Amino acid sequence: MDRIYIVGYMGAGKTTAARRLAQRMGWEVVDTDALFEEKYKISVNDFFNKYDEPLYRKLESEVLKATESLDHVVVSTGGGTACFFDNMDWMNQHGLTVFLRISPQAAVDRVIHSRHKRPLVEGKSEEELTEFVNQHYASRLPFYEQARITAKSEDFDIESLMEAIKDIL
Repeated sequence: MDRIYIVGYMGAGKTTAARRLAQRMGWEVVDTDALFEEKYKISVNDFFNKYDEPLYRKLESEVLKATESLDHVVVSTGGGTACFFDNMDWMNQHGLTVFLRISPQAAVDRVIHSRHKRPLVEGKSEEELTEFVNQHYASRLPFYEQARITAKSEDFDIESLMEAIKDIL
């Protein structure tokens, strides 16, 4: 396996985990949101505001599938990437998938304190955000749980993840 895909809900720490994992493995790291923004010359947030989610998901899927040409890379995906089209099946066929599991409450706490704007929750009160995350996360969980490896987000342990990866590779 020449690619590892990190999937999980917003606020789970996918980008940070991907960076740490890539560093430990001596691989490169890429972020599908950054690839999207580079290719289309617009931020994900601005794209959501200007266009719509279905178009974003279609283009996001194309960006994801372009990672097939990359080797020795850890790919941090957007929170919804695994949940649309055949993306989760595709990632399982083209690399090793890691689900970075976070509790809904921890996701809410991280999103509230994040500098990063998230288009799906922008403008929501803490109460609205909590209700949204609980429902939204539950709908996405079946996709994330298709990953080959699950790692905890709240007390992320790079050593345990490295061992789980070695067991599979």
